[in-house]
Amino acid sequence: MLPDAPPPAGDSLPAATEATTNELPEGGPLATGTLPGPVPTPVGRVAGRRSRGTMLLGLAIVLVTVLSGSALFASGFLLGQRQATQPGTPPDQAAAFQPFWDVYAAIRDRYALGPVDQKTLIEGAIKGMVTAVGDPYSTYLTSAEFRSTLQDISGELEGIGAEIGTVDAKGATSDCSTFGPDCQLVVVAPLSGSPAEKAGLKPGDIISKVDGATLVGLTSDQARDKIRGKKGTDVVLTILRGTAAPFDVSITRDVVKQKEVITKDLADGTIAYVRLTGFSDNGAADFVKAIQAAIDRGETRIIVDLRGNPGGFVTAARTVAGTFIKDGPVFWEEDAQGNLTPTNADGKGIATDPKYHVAVLIDKGSASASEIVAGALQDTKRATLIGQTSYGKGTVQTWIELDNDAGGVKLTVAKWLTPDKRWIHRIGLTPDVAVTVPANSPAGQDPVLDKAVEVLSGAGTSDAFVPLRRAA
Repeated sequence: MLPDAPPPAGDSLPAATEATTNELPEGGPLATGTLPGPVPTPVGRVAGRRSRGTMLLGLAIVLVTVLSGSALFASGFLLGQRQATQPGTPPDQAAAFQPFWDVYAAIRDRYALGPVDQKTLIEGAIKGMVTAVGDPYSTYLTSAEFRSTLQDISGELEGIGAEIGTVDAKGATSDCSTFGPDCQLVVVAPLSGSPAEKAGLKPGDIISKVDGATLVGLTSDQARDKIRGKKGTDVVLTILRGTAAPFDVSITRDVVKQKEVITKDLADGTIAYVRLTGFSDNGAADFVKAIQAAIDRGETRIIVDLRGNPGGFVTAARTVAGTFIKDGPVFWEEDAQGNLTPTNADGKGIATDPKYHVAVLIDKGSASASEIVAGALQDTKRATLIGQTSYGKGTVQTWIELDNDAGGVKLTVAKWLTPDKRWIHRIGLTPDVAVTVPANSPAGQDPVLDKAVEVLSGAGTSDAFVPLRRAA
């Protein structure tokens, strides 16, 4: 909190505190636990190692998670220990900071409609600094928003259950921060079994109004706050879909618990299908169990479906990718100084033998941690990517909790790159086998999955599903 009066050079402000989380051994950097996300977390989930006094915690996505808490509108999260900082105005920067202190003192002492709450001024100043960075994935959260966001990361969410993001007027992924003619709110993917999915929302749907009010002039966080809400309450979204006329969709909010691992047998039990809908650490553990079960059944051909998966913990991404990669980098982290640090496979993978043939399904809803996994398997030649170009989220954010109940800051602190050091931010991953999905594809048909079965077996169809199984 700022002092009651402009301090002389050298006086101190309280140090920021980063929330803590589990960490990996020193051997590998980001290993990874909201969040758009076009959408997210849920948002993103990423976890990591201790690096330079901080903890790289999670890769989510470039979008917002429309759930109970604040947006997980990031590609990665970093939760760490209290950082030792040197607060206060440095003597050599006193002149540069003088206008700030002049305005602060003027409002405190001379504002005629006051008094103005000191905490409000401080939060406004912090918000202004973060906004000035011009990065839609860096933001200031109030204390309530910060706590709500951390609840989102836990995996139980209250809202409509959809990942959302931003696109330009042509529908291309955009980093725009304020909605208008060339900045639109888009549904990246409704979560499986969520109110959004049950209401019929589809990836690519543009949300133009919430409860009849336009989003023009609002930020992503403000739009998210209008959409989220308590269980049992309704929200009406005005949807633009292709060339169809705008239409309204009423959705009853609920508690959303995501089921992250879904398994099926294809091609008469010769191909294992594993769908991963998020990247929590529990989900990653269930994924490994599902692959082990397939191996135990004698299956050597595996389809990993990451379509519509907005991302999650970096530790989970490392686990999933490391299931198929024996050693070497899963991804690289590039910090603000340009230093590159690899996060290596842990050598515990159960399907690293080349006899296990893998196809990974991606689409424009595959983001962040999904792209870490897909990019790692593509660069190491351990899988064939099939489907559509992925979302394109290549940055990592850290969550910094501030003292004195002042909320927290989500700040972009690093880029992540594929093993071959490709930065796919705003570009996405290009599939090895591109598949065009008709806009009005009949229910029950999945040309991307059919192509994967064909690639792995030379023939076959995805229709012959054995009853659904979920990993424990």
